[in-house]
Amino acid sequence: MSGSATLLLRLAGPMQSWGVQSRFTIRDTAREPTKSGVVGLLCAALGRPRQDPVDDLAALRMGVRVDAEGNLAREYQTVGGGSWPGREEYGVASAANKSLETQTTVRYYLAQAVFLVGLEGDPPLLEHLAAALRQPRWQLYLGRKSYVPAEPVLYPDQPIRRQGLEEALRSVPWPVSDTVPRRLREQPPELVRVVLEEPDLARAERAQLDQPVGAAFQDRRFTLRGARTEFWRLGVEVPKRED
Repeated sequence: MSGSATLLLRLAGPMQSWGVQSRFTIRDTAREPTKSGVVGLLCAALGRPRQDPVDDLAALRMGVRVDAEGNLAREYQTVGGGSWPGREEYGVASAANKSLETQTTVRYYLAQAVFLVGLEGDPPLLEHLAAALRQPRWQLYLGRKSYVPAEPVLYPDQPIRRQGLEEALRSVPWPVSDTVPRRLREQPPELVRVVLEEPDLARAERAQLDQPVGAAFQDRRFTLRGARTEFWRLGVEVPKRED
C-alpha cells in the first residue's frame, strides 16, 4: 500500500466515558471519543508503557461517526473512609491536614453509544495497529478501565481502506454495530453526526485539550486539537445496512 489510508475502529459497549477536563471528584465525558482516549486504547493494544512517547499515534488524523448518540448518565461513588481488619486505615489524604478521609466522586458516562472511528495516516503504521488490535497485549477499554467493548474494536470488514478519512467513514453502512438500540434501528435518524479533526485551528469550529504530546500519559501533557462537526444524510451520504 502507498499513500495515506484509513483504519476503522468500532467502539460499542453498554458504557463508555471519554474524559476531557476530569478531576478526581468529577469525571466528565465528551459526547464522542477523544483523541487522547483513542490513543490510549491503541497503546493498550500495542503494550506500550505509559512512559513511552505517543507522537506517532497522535499524528494520525481522527474522525468519529456517531451511529448512536447514547444517553448521558452519571454514577455516584465514595472512596476511602474505613479500614481492613488488622490493617491501617485507607482513604484520600486531605489537603488541609493530610488525614485520610472519605471522598465522594461523580462520574459521567455514555450508555448504549456506538461510534465508528477513522484514523488516517501512513499504511505501514495502520497495518501495525491493526495487527495489535487483533491480538492486544493489554485489556482494551472504552475510555475507563471498567468499560469494556461489547464487540471487537477492529472493524471486521476491511478495516484498512485506501481512502481518505471522510470517504472511509462514508463507506461503512449504518449502523456499524448490532448493539445500536432497536428503537433507533426501527426509526433511523435522518442525519448522522460526524466530528472531524481539523489540523488548522483557525478553521476549526472548536478546540479541546485532548491532543497527546510526547510521553503524554506519564507527564499529563496535552495540547489543543481542532475539530469541526458535519451532519451526513443517512441513505444518501451514508448507506443504510441491509439486514
